[in-house]
Amino acid sequence: MSHALKILFVTAILINIGRAEAQVAASYALTDNVTGYVLDAYKPDDKRQVASLTKIATAKVVLDYAAKAGLDLAQPAVVPPQALTDSGGINPMGLQANDMMSYRDLIYAAMMQSDNTAATTLAYYVGAALRSQGGGQLANLSSIEAFAAQMNALGREIGMEKTLFVNPHGLEPRKGLQPYSTASDMAKLAAYAMKDAAFRFYVSQKERKVSFTRNGQMFQYLLRNTNELVGTNGIDGVKTGRTAKAGECIIISAQRDPEIVKQGDTTLVTPRRVTVVVLGATDRIGAANQLLAKAWGLYDQWAAAGRPRNTPQPR
Repeated sequence: MSHALKILFVTAILINIGRAEAQVAASYALTDNVTGYVLDAYKPDDKRQVASLTKIATAKVVLDYAAKAGLDLAQPAVVPPQALTDSGGINPMGLQANDMMSYRDLIYAAMMQSDNTAATTLAYYVGAALRSQGGGQLANLSSIEAFAAQMNALGREIGMEKTLFVNPHGLEPRKGLQPYSTASDMAKLAAYAMKDAAFRFYVSQKERKVSFTRNGQMFQYLLRNTNELVGTNGIDGVKTGRTAKAGECIIISAQRDPEIVKQGDTTLVTPRRVTVVVLGATDRIGAANQLLAKAWGLYDQWAAAGRPRNTPQPR
């Protein structure tokens, strides 16, 4: 083969690799959960709809507030009428206004089965508490708006520079500001959330029986996690999402046994966990599995090189 033909052949291979990656997802990011090091990325800073991945921020705002305010998550909350009107009809448990459900079970429902009514109920009460305690501009907002403001404050705190949350569930409003984020920002959010043991437990469940009370009668419901990869290949979270604009989205977090190295009398233990963010896929499960294998391969190379901090340039 001539030199010119070899160049053309290699160029064709690179073009096809790029096309294949583009077909896996519109955008993705593969990161080390401990340091935030970007192992690989494809259009990681493109602003996109992220659908119910939004609920990761929702759950963390609730959990952070509960820890700070001493809120007992076993305490019941009454489903407000607004939670039904604002949920976009995504109400798999069939909750009705005035049903009572614990904050804990509402979190399970929002995270495992992506229940918008549950997410909105959480935002309604926590947002009201934040508004009453915050004063200033928060006092002029509705409960849901105050909650979304706290979601955005959390995002800024952890370095999400290209993200806007407008509600607790991630549906795009018919009018007004539209939510958006990026694969890079969502990787930061997932890493932050998965460092919380309580959050990890919520999103690691494959099934969970929850209960709610209606007119004095208790009902039970078996939640099934929409993230069907949980429990496989070390995956213990985190969330799925889908709308027409967002396409199929998923974030998975996977861990391996920690790396243990003895240096004289000192034992160094390094956790091994990677985050895979997939936005705008046609097959989020296939894309996530493919990219997880790639992430671990790149992680092993990075670890063998001493875990340098100079992140490669995203494509």
